[in-house]
Amino acid sequence: MDSYIIQLRRAWSNQDGDELANLLSLRYRHSFSILISESSMIKIVEHLPAPFDDLVLLHLKTLQSAEKNDHKSAYNYQSQIVQCVIKILQLQREENWMLPVMNVICLELRLLAVQAENSKKKNIKPGELLENCAECLMGCFRVCAADNRSSEEYTKKWGMLSLVNQLLKVYFRINKLHLCKPLIRAIDSSAYKDHFPLAQRITYKFFVGRKAMFDSDYKSADEYLTYAFEHCHKQSPKNKRLILTYLVPVKMLLGYMPKQSLLEKYNLMEFWELVEAVKRGDLRKLETVMTAHENFFICAGIYLIVEKLKLLAYRNLFKKVWLAMGTHLIPIENLLTALQMYDIEDIDMDETECLVSVLIYEGKIKGYISHQHKKLVISKQNPFPTLSSII
Repeated sequence: MDSYIIQLRRAWSNQDGDELANLLSLRYRHSFSILISESSMIKIVEHLPAPFDDLVLLHLKTLQSAEKNDHKSAYNYQSQIVQCVIKILQLQREENWMLPVMNVICLELRLLAVQAENSKKKNIKPGELLENCAECLMGCFRVCAADNRSSEEYTKKWGMLSLVNQLLKVYFRINKLHLCKPLIRAIDSSAYKDHFPLAQRITYKFFVGRKAMFDSDYKSADEYLTYAFEHCHKQSPKNKRLILTYLVPVKMLLGYMPKQSLLEKYNLMEFWELVEAVKRGDLRKLETVMTAHENFFICAGIYLIVEKLKLLAYRNLFKKVWLAMGTHLIPIENLLTALQMYDIEDIDMDETECLVSVLIYEGKIKGYISHQHKKLVISKQNPFPTLSSII
């Protein structure tokens, strides 16, 4: 314990934020037993300068609670540490060397909140600690965002993106995506947006891409997720696979079908059967694939996105009808027959017309419906435009 306190004092005196962050991390290999009384803890830190002594004392209490598997108490002490860090950042008006400590403390606050909620203790309501965690993180974010000093080297604004990433993770977990918008606006308007550490930018692009996907802004989702995938380290296959889980359906909705080799490389073959079904307009197989891999799509949070691929399957099926007939005047009845051939039985002429109208409205078919003659009149030039040019 004595050597640990000496290391802490040295890191604080030298303003070594990286070393201090390491020493104050819950993942640091502490070589002493933490099962000591609170009075003993107070004695241990009494020679440390204020407010650093409070921070270390709270860290020891967090460790002790974690040792006892008291996740909620550990979270509560860690949230007090965040408040202590905020106070220190406000006192250090001309310095930002505490930012690495803030990053580690805030990351572990979120992890403790998740751990406590996963413990399913009766005195913890779902989302309660994560919402409180978001409030604590916002406290740090405000301090960093409000630093208007002109010195790029010492500004606390360098801590903004790390905090935004933690907040995005919380908001996605508690399904409050509307709260992401002001954070995204703050980063996109920042002069440092292209200069934050690459790892932080990759995480940011990943979450903003997912947000755009859920907002049906597939072009932006493609841009952000592609950036995340291309810049993700090649020795991080798990992260690349995670990014592809969202990028692949976005690309498919834009009309770009993934190669089988890519899906095999990242163990995402659930999508390959989907690709084949959509390409062929095979609605029967599409339903079978979605049922077979339902758990995967639901757990990834993309089931509703994948469902939208049905429209592409309808479009490709109707294109096959057009090619078979060789005319620009296609009876709606023929389209209905094609649907019924693929076991779409609970559909009539009116619903088929409605489906065709949606495809025309979205630009997937060029033409119009002649309601008088019950026919789809398609353009003689490129009636089924390339999907990627539609969006």
